[in-house]
Amino acid sequence: MAHIELNNDLPGIRGLMYYSPDTEKPLNALAEVLLRDDNNSLSRGERELIATYVSYLNDCFFCQNVHGAVAGHYLNCNIDEIDAVKADFTSADLSPKIKTLLAVAGSVQKGGKQVTTGQVDAARNEGATDKEIHDTVLIAAAFCMFNRYVDGLGTWAPQDRQIYIDRAAERAEVGYTSSIFAK
Repeated sequence: MAHIELNNDLPGIRGLMYYSPDTEKPLNALAEVLLRDDNNSLSRGERELIATYVSYLNDCFFCQNVHGAVAGHYLNCNIDEIDAVKADFTSADLSPKIKTLLAVAGSVQKGGKQVTTGQVDAARNEGATDKEIHDTVLIAAAFCMFNRYVDGLGTWAPQDRQIYIDRAAERAEVGYTSSIFAK
């Protein structure tokens, strides 16, 4: 049970969005731009993977599974492969550029000042653009906020991970501003 009365039985951020439509719209718009905007050289799957990794580091079960399932959908991999990336992205079958960006995201999760010039230089050396570095930092920072919102209010999350996998294709199709997100 959530720390406050949400007047709905929706899980995770969905319950919070339904509870507070005034904040739902700008928060969903932010997620939509960060994760789905087509004016981005990082793929949707790569951006979802960054969100998943940060959510994993923050121990947010709901967010890491929602976004992990969507990342898996976009990247054509299963949840076990996503779990392997979360556990040790340095050994995963990812491009060197994405590995350096995940390292940056991991530092943002610890605190913005934890990102080093060396990490940024490493990302640039692997072909990351300033826009990709910017977006990685912003996705990581935003997901720290989303994770703390979800867990700070004590929302519940389905423990059956298949639920997240089953919804991934629909979420990938309709995005984060759709009315099905709230209800």
